[in-house]
Amino acid sequence: MAKQLIVKPPTAVKPPPKAKQAFDPAVFLKTEGPGRTIGRYRKDQQIFSQGATADVLFYIITGTVKIVVHSEQGKEAVIALLGQDDFFGEGCLAGQSHRLSAASAITNGEILRITKSAAMSALRDQPAFSEIFVSHILARTIRVEADLIDQLFNSSEKRLARALLLLANFGNDGKPQRVIAKVSQEMLADMIGTTRSRVSHFMNKFRKLGFIDYNGHLEINSSLLNVVLHDQPHIEGDKSAGGKGALKSL
Repeated sequence: MAKQLIVKPPTAVKPPPKAKQAFDPAVFLKTEGPGRTIGRYRKDQQIFSQGATADVLFYIITGTVKIVVHSEQGKEAVIALLGQDDFFGEGCLAGQSHRLSAASAITNGEILRITKSAAMSALRDQPAFSEIFVSHILARTIRVEADLIDQLFNSSEKRLARALLLLANFGNDGKPQRVIAKVSQEMLADMIGTTRSRVSHFMNKFRKLGFIDYNGHLEINSSLLNVVLHDQPHIEGDKSAGGKGALKSL
């Protein structure tokens, strides 16, 4: 009797496991995902108030944000103006339970909100994100030290020049932006610790010297750096390229 031939069905081949996608901090910081949402803020819209619960880290995708502190007497002091690629609200990662300051948008913009738990996980598990964040913290520390030195030892004229240059991103890793967001003279006065009338006086002086331009918006020229480098700038007889006054110390 012939043996019955038994044919076994072919074994199913399992597809190879998908390779785990490498972590990209640029994508992480500009897209929504677990623990991350993007908020669209209008000019002058509040982001968080002083005393509010601190449980979110913020990252500016586009736009400009001001950080202010309010006193019990109702006075307001601007302690920082932040722009694209800046973090803020990081105190929640260091055990801060309530906001010590308030934040609001100066211009329309998009801001990424990262929950405290999502931020802590990224810092723990993603070295690329940790590197970016630590660099931010170090840069912020250096900036605070420079602000303190500026406030203690420099004239209000030099403090204003430095504030305008920082707003235009001079001296930072990013490309300088000659045209900056509209900032009131009252806000500038708060930032540098002087009166609005003094700010108005120095702004008119800077314009006459060619350091800044008014034409429906504020333009900052690199020659303004000389005000920070020298105490009493003045225009030399010759003009530098572009019609901007060259400076030297008296």
